[in-house]
Amino acid sequence: MSSATSSTATPPVKRSFREQMHQAREDAIVAAVNRLLAEKGFEAMTVDEVAAEVGIAKASLYKHFPSKEDLAAAAMVKVMQRAQTFLDELQARAGLTPLQRLREVARWTMEVQLAGEMPSLPSENSSLRAALAASKPYVDGLMDVSDRLGGWIVEAQADGSVNAALPPIAVLYTLYARACDPVLGFLRASGQYDSERIIEMVLSTCFDGLRQR
Repeated sequence: MSSATSSTATPPVKRSFREQMHQAREDAIVAAVNRLLAEKGFEAMTVDEVAAEVGIAKASLYKHFPSKEDLAAAAMVKVMQRAQTFLDELQARAGLTPLQRLREVARWTMEVQLAGEMPSLPSENSSLRAALAASKPYVDGLMDVSDRLGGWIVEAQADGSVNAALPPIAVLYTLYARACDPVLGFLRASGQYDSERIIEMVLSTCFDGLRQR
């Protein structure tokens, strides 16, 4: 590399200590929200609980996120970013068929849920839906994940490994449903199976069906 090229390189922007502390606090808030949403759900979670878990006053929390809905949206952005990172890693793995990629995605979502790291959000809540729709990082992440999964679904239907008579969107929503599948909790509560066995059973019912082969 020539000296001229080196001299034009843009140096990394160094954030101030105050900016770093602000980001660290926001990260702690989002992590707490994620845990509480996974454990209790959106309706039962309170802003007071989030503030107490982070160790800050509620007024300070509101300086970062002005509402409970904004807190939930931030947690979903973080989950979507994790999903995108996982899809990046999956795409980089050579030799996987489209169906294998889809199974790995379903496995990952169930692993996250069983680890208590998947936010539980109500499907019918207008204020929450509005907050999610207004979050560009969330919407952009959701579109990216959906587009990539949709591509694999179409490829799997083309090679005959997924029923081509099913609308791709129905398959997509079936995969998304694994992230909030209550069967996982029911099976774990029975005390009869470990997480790996639970995931394998649900993967089998999802991808192989219930009919005896």
